[in-house]
Amino acid sequence: MTLQNNKSVQALQWTGSALRVLDQRQLPETTVYDEYSDAAGVTEAIASMRVRGAPAIGIAAAYGVVLSVMEHYAKDSAHWRQQVEADIEMLAKSRPTAVNLFWALGQMKTVLSQPLDAPLSAVLACAEKIHADDIAANHRMGALGADLLAGAQGVMTHCNTGALATGGHGTALGVIRSAFQRQPIKVYAGETRPWNQGARLTVWELAQDRIPVTLIADSAAAWLMKSGAIEWVIVGADRIAANGDTANKIGTYSLAVLAKQHGVKVMVVAPTSTIDWTIDNGSQIEIEQRNPNELLPACYLKENSLVSAWNPVFDVTPAELISAIVTERGVVMNPAEQGVRGLKHDI
Repeated sequence: MTLQNNKSVQALQWTGSALRVLDQRQLPETTVYDEYSDAAGVTEAIASMRVRGAPAIGIAAAYGVVLSVMEHYAKDSAHWRQQVEADIEMLAKSRPTAVNLFWALGQMKTVLSQPLDAPLSAVLACAEKIHADDIAANHRMGALGADLLAGAQGVMTHCNTGALATGGHGTALGVIRSAFQRQPIKVYAGETRPWNQGARLTVWELAQDRIPVTLIADSAAAWLMKSGAIEWVIVGADRIAANGDTANKIGTYSLAVLAKQHGVKVMVVAPTSTIDWTIDNGSQIEIEQRNPNELLPACYLKENSLVSAWNPVFDVTPAELISAIVTERGVVMNPAEQGVRGLKHDI
């Protein structure tokens, strides 16, 4: 299967009876969709990073709940709720950092807490709304972020924050897409070790959209900034604390520190569902540690090896290093001054 343009780039496809998940681990060489018909399968797809990106994880989890209701209500219309609740708990454990996962499951639980004559229709409507709202939010954020980029000649992005990580269009990559539609802009993408989401996914997505992009090694970012080639670093988020501290793919904090040194601005782009109102600052964000074997060459994967690995998936960028946080509800400039609490009353 070959995807010819951005409209065809879909991380998730709902068939009516199953969730098709684009296996992002195999991109860009191979485009393969895996099909899941139960919550256990969706949980595994999230945990294994077949689907990734905070908004996409939330959407996938919502459809996972739909599949759970579809399975258990048909088998036992009297006791199905307990089984669905167990599946929701299972889905919640698939990834610990992305708050969109818990937000989406919370939306589904709210629907399920009501008396329902047709539970399947109710949860499906909720999941489809979460999906559609995310796409609309991405286009809104794209426009707001593009406004901030007016006149910019070059930008850099990290990880993958496009249609592959969301319902469609993207968050940080959505801003770049929207800005490029207005005027040509030079785009740089970091490779994003250790999973290479930038090298494998971001440059592929931009190429699908006919947007030229230059890939750089993560370790070249400082020298790129010193050259004056970029004015903005634009990234997504997996969780934002109330004060504006932001958890994102490992390496984001490094870029923010480098940006401060070189007079480059930092833009975080994320829907308000990524804001965790229950935590005051980034020190309270749980950082997922993945298996060291994902990082180590095979020759070190033996008993009593003297070589180990530390494999955090995210880091936390303090609000004082962030120039702007862009959401579908509006833009918060200099979030260190006020946090993002001003957005809460609009939700």
